[in-house]
Amino acid sequence: MFNDRTEAGEKLAERLAQMTLQDPVVLALPRGGVPVAAPVARRLKAPLDLLMVRKIGMPGAPEVAAGAVVEGGAPAFNDAMLRAMRLSEADFAGEIAEKRAEIAARQSRLRDGAEAVPVAGRDAIVVDDGIATGATVRAALNALRTRDPARILLAVPVAPPDTLAGLGALADEVICLHTPDPFRAVSLHYRHFDQTDDATVAALLKAARNGESP
Repeated sequence: MFNDRTEAGEKLAERLAQMTLQDPVVLALPRGGVPVAAPVARRLKAPLDLLMVRKIGMPGAPEVAAGAVVEGGAPAFNDAMLRAMRLSEADFAGEIAEKRAEIAARQSRLRDGAEAVPVAGRDAIVVDDGIATGATVRAALNALRTRDPARILLAVPVAPPDTLAGLGALADEVICLHTPDPFRAVSLHYRHFDQTDDATVAALLKAARNGESP
C-alpha cells in the first residue's frame, strides 16, 4: 500500500532511475497521474507534460468505459464490449466531439498557455496513479505512438496482471510496482486517495517548468 500519490511516484522514480533512458520526457494522465509523475520527472531531471485523455462511457452507464479519446489521436474502443452491446463507434459520435472539446479547453487551462513538450526521438514515460480496465491508457499509448517517440515506457504503481499483459504490445516496456490478483480497485492500494483538482495539476506543471519543487 502507498501512503499517497507522491510516495507512489517516488518509488516509481527509484525504479526508473536505474534504467538507461534516452532524453526522457514524462507524460502524466491527468488528473490523478500528475502527482505521481511529478517526483518521477524531478528524479530523472526530465520535462513533465500531460497526455490528455477522456473516458467514453457506455450509454446508461457512464462510469463503465466503452473507450477513450486522447489529444492528437483517434478514439480507442473496447471492441469486445461494443460487440456484446451491439453498438458501433458511430453511436458515440456526439460524445467523441464533446470529449474533444473538453480536452482542448482543459489543456489550455492546465498548461497555462505553454506548448506541449515534443516527444519525437525521446523516451516517453507515460505515468498514471494506477490502471483498472486499461481503456484510457490504451488510447493514450496508441495516440502517443503517432508522435514518433524513440520508446514508450508505461510506468504505474499498481495494476491487475491481465490488464498489463494486454497493454504490453502497446509499450516498449512496462514498469509496475504492484500487480495484485485478484484486483478490485486502484484506490484500495492508497491510504490517501483524494481527488486531484485542476489547480494542483497546474501548479505541479508550472513548478516542473520552472525547475522548482511544488
